[in-house]
Amino acid sequence: MLRLYDNLSSGNGYKCRLLLHKLDIPHERIELDIDRAETRTPDFLARNPNGRVPTLQLEDGSYLPESNAILWYLAEGSPYLPDDREGRARVLQWMFFEQYSHEPNIATVRFWITHHVEMTEERKLGLVTKRKLGYDALGVMETHLKDRSFFVGERFSIADIALYAYTHVAEEGGFDLSGYPVVRAWLDRVAAQERHIPITQG
Repeated sequence: MLRLYDNLSSGNGYKCRLLLHKLDIPHERIELDIDRAETRTPDFLARNPNGRVPTLQLEDGSYLPESNAILWYLAEGSPYLPDDREGRARVLQWMFFEQYSHEPNIATVRFWITHHVEMTEERKLGLVTKRKLGYDALGVMETHLKDRSFFVGERFSIADIALYAYTHVAEEGGFDLSGYPVVRAWLDRVAAQERHIPITQG
């Protein structure tokens, strides 16, 4: 059986939980307390030297880190990944965008706030940049979705799951989504898909 090392507050972990639920894949979920550095123990670092959740233990006992790699692995052969070459590349395009332009800004600020991270002078300076870049990423999404229901090929895919995870809780990081009506409509469409679960569900 698959085993997911996770933290319930993690949007990256939520991506994996959501797809596992949608695909009805049996798995065991192991909660790690990231505030108590449970992902930095020698035992966990032997599983994932980068010391982060989520990490998926495969049935052969090997470990697969990185949320979007896990999404891709789980989605193979499912309706959540296009069959055609360009469609698959477009999904990757948005998954790379999520990890490079979206998550480092929106998710990081949310983490600082919801986990009560000490706001050092360095973080206070970084916050201004992260807010700007986070809103820039939301603007890219707003523009792309103006004439589309979903990110790739007018079908719900793991590209949507990847971007939904931290967008739908962006307000927890102080991001105001009121100026992004197209993104908010897309969030509603994603939440209306079959077998949807909230981020608070393990």
